[in-house]
Amino acid sequence: MHRILLEEFIGDLRTQKLRVFLTTFAITWGTLAIVLLLSFGEGLKRAVYQGLINAGDRLLMIYGGETSKVHEGLAKGRRIRLTEEDLDVIQRSIPEVDLVSPSYGRSNAAIEHGATKTTSYMEGVEPAFGEMRHMFPAPGGRFIDARDVAEKRRVVFLGDTLAVRLFGAGVDPVGQMVVLDGLPFRVIGVMQRKLQTSMNNGPDAERIVIPASTFRAIYGAVYVDHLLVRPREIRDAKRVKARVYEVLGRRHEFAADDQRALGIWDMVEDGETTRKLGLGIQIFLGVVGGLTLLVAGVGVANIMYVVVRERTKEIGVKLAIGARKRHIMAQFTFEALLLSLSGGLVGLLLSALVVIGVASLPKTNEAMEFIASPVLSWPIGLMTVAILTLIGLAAGLFPARRAAAVDPAESLRYE
Repeated sequence: MHRILLEEFIGDLRTQKLRVFLTTFAITWGTLAIVLLLSFGEGLKRAVYQGLINAGDRLLMIYGGETSKVHEGLAKGRRIRLTEEDLDVIQRSIPEVDLVSPSYGRSNAAIEHGATKTTSYMEGVEPAFGEMRHMFPAPGGRFIDARDVAEKRRVVFLGDTLAVRLFGAGVDPVGQMVVLDGLPFRVIGVMQRKLQTSMNNGPDAERIVIPASTFRAIYGAVYVDHLLVRPREIRDAKRVKARVYEVLGRRHEFAADDQRALGIWDMVEDGETTRKLGLGIQIFLGVVGGLTLLVAGVGVANIMYVVVRERTKEIGVKLAIGARKRHIMAQFTFEALLLSLSGGLVGLLLSALVVIGVASLPKTNEAMEFIASPVLSWPIGLMTVAILTLIGLAAGLFPARRAAAVDPAESLRYE
């Protein structure tokens, strides 16, 4: 039966080339629209999320605040200032914590190399900071290590944009000397370029990073600017956050439910919000593309109705010589489905070529990171094929039912 249906379809192709072309083109255009919209939406979602975690991978950034409640006879309004000892207590008391680092900050630190002088934000940290903040070194360099901290070395890790401003493009700064607030430091690494959509005290590309112990020795810092804590798993974030209030509440004598005693920037929560926002954008784009494809499906149905009308006599003859209604329905449903899937496959191929072409464009700035990052994933392809199948069946089913309902005697007299 399938062979007969295919032979009839091929015969129809030869006699109705323009109709077949227009039908296939409509489906191709609809497929192209939905796949590209979903692909660019997926790329945008991933770029926004990547930009967020490049500022902090499932991080809790903890700042000292001011108590807002009376606690055990102590007045509210007390300032809470954090130290590295607080970080040690957190790490010992909360087993769900994976990585930690203090952060000492200094705005407008003066840095120079040769005749080039500039200022930028400087941060004193420990080795885990690099992984937590996705500040990975470019080839040939490294991030701060445990020995740098133990020996209070005067070494510096530079953001990529800052390094270019100091040394010029095409120059490897690793191993060279800079003067930082009047003191000589050796450059040990430069950050790999990264997309960053969230930040504190400016982008990491402009940051100066030195060992926390060196920062304390030079500037006499006692209190940290903030503490960085990373849970082992995303699902542990809420528990770790609650336990931080409990642990530091006992240490600094404030109520565990006093949310103003500590300020916590919860990047895990921000990541979840970003994912939901990205999913919402993708759903919207998918609906727009789906409506475009639906319009194409309506066009296929209209054309199939015309085909039924043009072939009324043929249908009548088939019914008169013993063809069953299900054979007639199968014929027109098969034709509509095959046209839809053929146009869809062409649309998918063209979409893949567009996605590959756009993704290969050089990402010279942040705008291109978002625009030129489409992703043609298996879920998108499978969903599109499923939609095409449903549209093809719907577009062929109703005209097929009309064809099967033709009265053989009346159809033989049809002009």
